[in-house]
Amino acid sequence: MITVIIAIITILSLYVYGTRTYKYWEQRGIKHDKPLPFLGNNARNFLMLSSPTEITVEMYWKYPNEKVIGFYRAFRPELVVRDPEIVKRVLTTDFIHFYPRGINSHKKVIEPMLRNLFHVDGDVWRLLRQRMTPAFTSGKLKAMFPLIVERAEKLQTRVLDAASSGRILDARELLARYTTDFIGACGFGLQTDSLNDENSAFRQLGAKMFAPTAMQLIIGMLKLMFPETFKYAKTQGEVETDIVALLKEIMKQRNYQPSGRNDFIDLLLECKAKGTIVGESIEHFKPDGTPEIAKLELDDLLMAAQVFVFFAAGFETSSSATSYTLLQFAYNPGVQKKVQSEIDRVLAKHNNKLSYEAIKEMTYLECAFKEGMRMFPSLGFLIRQCVSKYTIPEIDLTIDPGVQILIPVQAMQNDPQYFANPEQFQPERFLHDEYDSNNKYVYLPFGLGPRACIGERLGLMQSLAGLAAVLSCCSVEPGPTTIRNPKIDPKSRIVQTIKGGIPLVFRKRHVKN
Repeated sequence: MITVIIAIITILSLYVYGTRTYKYWEQRGIKHDKPLPFLGNNARNFLMLSSPTEITVEMYWKYPNEKVIGFYRAFRPELVVRDPEIVKRVLTTDFIHFYPRGINSHKKVIEPMLRNLFHVDGDVWRLLRQRMTPAFTSGKLKAMFPLIVERAEKLQTRVLDAASSGRILDARELLARYTTDFIGACGFGLQTDSLNDENSAFRQLGAKMFAPTAMQLIIGMLKLMFPETFKYAKTQGEVETDIVALLKEIMKQRNYQPSGRNDFIDLLLECKAKGTIVGESIEHFKPDGTPEIAKLELDDLLMAAQVFVFFAAGFETSSSATSYTLLQFAYNPGVQKKVQSEIDRVLAKHNNKLSYEAIKEMTYLECAFKEGMRMFPSLGFLIRQCVSKYTIPEIDLTIDPGVQILIPVQAMQNDPQYFANPEQFQPERFLHDEYDSNNKYVYLPFGLGPRACIGERLGLMQSLAGLAAVLSCCSVEPGPTTIRNPKIDPKSRIVQTIKGGIPLVFRKRHVKN
């Protein structure tokens, strides 16, 4: 009898613990699905059946008349925002209330690689952003562009080889290797050749970052449920070892001084040479309300974290967006020909050589790439965390510190309310005369506001150079196994990845100058 009573008490205790936060949205009158104990509304993601983006899209369309929808990720209350005016408040107008992403479940970031510009919050984020922003100016980008061109020309050679032999190429893998070589050159000053070396160690490093093991996903889930218990469990251990070793070796070769290559390692060494980063705190304030002064030392481990995010952000986001755009060209030959005519015309003006100036003139190509990112943004949602009690005036809803805000980018960018016939690939949407400025808070492939992607222009130029290199010499067509609407890998995390690749046929073009 005592054993039965103990079992009942244990089960009831577990149930109470596992549902302790689940009245949060009900008490505020916010519509939401019924959460499951411990898992909340995120069971399918925890079980690797659906990606976070797919679940966010589902919530967006399930409640079409709501400005916001409640959600629980394990025990954490989250708010899916459907209204562009509220999006504007979160990303720009009232940014001071929503400056963290809140991705790290523990306040003190235990994993060194997660102290990077994307993941870290508070003063570390603000000071890093302050110091690194000048490293991404137009002048720096222009100086780096010859390194991009070298990789784009190698990409062109690989594509022509496939076209001459009649081989079908996986555009997703092809562009991932191009991006890897670009990161090797522009990030690390390394002469990698992932395009031709099938077993490139540098390519395998990139794959590790976006192919999480089951154990890594389980650890991530447990960190959400029990942040204190599992705060020392690492999800990036193997990658951390590789990145730190790589950075130390490169810095040693350069004698810890900028080499003049204008790559990312040089930029970090220049940042470090400037000494302690000092600025106004975003977290701590004096009694009179003025911010305290915050300081940060850019040590080797912190530099390694920035290298990690440069690799991760540049590798997956650019390759996914570029290969998806090629897929759209394959199914929209009229658009492809129009883009190729522009590329041919511009290159003829520039001695048939890719250059920074030439890419800047390819406006229709840029519109096509932006349209590809509209249909399939690499970051399918944006995430922010509330840091102080805040009332959303549009709906008179007050939320508490710690509540996560989800902005469903994938869903909003494919909503006919904002983009007519969203399933159609129409680059003209982004021509200056056609673009609806009201969609500024709907079209968000690079984010917006103070936490927008710092490498947006670099990623854009890299992707456009790759597309121009391919389309100047080849046309793309669907292959026998090509899927027009490819599936998202359910194991995707914040950055969504395509499952099964994008096989395309490449046909050599004969261009008359």
